[in-house]
Amino acid sequence: MCNKCKKRASRNGEGEKTNHETINPTADLKLTTSDKNLKSIEIMYKSILEKFGNNINREGLLKTPQRVTKAMVHLLSGNQKDLTTILNGAVFSEDTKEMVVVHGITFYSLCEHHLLPFFGQAHIAYIPNGKVLGLSKLPRIVQMFSRRLQVQERLTQDIANAVEQAIGALGVAVVIDARHMCMEMRGVEQHDSNTSTRCLRGVFKEDKQLVTDFYEKMSASRSRSRL
Repeated sequence: MCNKCKKRASRNGEGEKTNHETINPTADLKLTTSDKNLKSIEIMYKSILEKFGNNINREGLLKTPQRVTKAMVHLLSGNQKDLTTILNGAVFSEDTKEMVVVHGITFYSLCEHHLLPFFGQAHIAYIPNGKVLGLSKLPRIVQMFSRRLQVQERLTQDIANAVEQAIGALGVAVVIDARHMCMEMRGVEQHDSNTSTRCLRGVFKEDKQLVTDFYEKMSASRSRSRL
């Protein structure tokens, strides 16, 4: 914190954030499966089940509110993670500008409009600029952002932003192929529809051959996909 901000914080109180500090919007949301606050969520799920005419004393439903609450803690656990933590220092200096591709990264997420699942595969490429990521960190980035209430368009952008921020890559490309249960289980009920989104940054926006090379490398994953 700069001296100016320290003086301002001193005047305003220690707990007040300044513009120079990173504010985590989920800093107060540190839920775990043992958190006492989860009891109130279980009560709400129990009420929802009752409102839809279910006998919550039936054997199969007795622990359903507890199970659903624990599941949501897991499915939304990305809200409580940040890029620095998941990278855990796995950024390495390498003198290369050749494309790095990790394709066929499986993910599961929840649509923020209906709280129904959408799932599929993410494909990521980047051109290093003196730094590379540990390969496992790309799936972890996908996992962090997919375990939040999401829409596919934003998820694609979030992943590209994170890779760009992590290593200052010369270019980043992200493609996501997914199925959406909000389109299959309800509404238009299009059971065979897939949705593809992409985000191109830096040299990928300028060099069409790079994009072509990226698509060729991820085509194998697409052909094997069970989407």
